[in-house]
Amino acid sequence: MSRTVQCLKLKKEAPGLDFPPYPGELGTRIWQSISKEAWAEWIAIQTRLVNENRLNLADIRARKYLKEQMEKYLFEDGDVEAQGFVPT
Repeated sequence: MSRTVQCLKLKKEAPGLDFPPYPGELGTRIWQSISKEAWAEWIAIQTRLVNENRLNLADIRARKYLKEQMEKYLFEDGDVEAQGFVPT
């Protein structure tokens, strides 16, 4: 039986993640309150952010930027998307 969470992003009860997807306290917070569906949406956005902005993940500034965008998207109900991205 899969575990369910009251997803803060989707504002509904949904299947939860199997394990914390990020290290530390933030990972635990995501695991406790973000669904698999919302996390998958974030991964797609994160991929576009990395590609469209040509982020170098070896650069600490790029990782900090992605973390800020992730928190904004998942917990602050912020609109996060790569500039210039047009859905098809």
